[in-house]
Amino acid sequence: MLAIRLPSKLEDRLENLTKATGRTKTFYARKAIVAPLDNLEDLCLAEQRLLDNRAGRSESVSLKHYGLAD
Repeated sequence: MLAIRLPSKLEDRLENLTKATGRTKTFYARKAIVAPLDNLEDLCLAEQRLLDNRAGRSESVSLKHYGLAD
């Protein structure tokens, strides 16, 4: 469960969108959270892999290994 307070202008926009589409506020809140969260998870994983590589805890793999080099 998540409860958030939105600025009134944003709340009005969300309300207008729900009326125009027949979808719920929850539907749009979920959509607004999922995509950025996916991106944040990818970024955190990439940062951790970079730190592990720099600390010698992992090795780099050439793109040639996957047939993706020039």
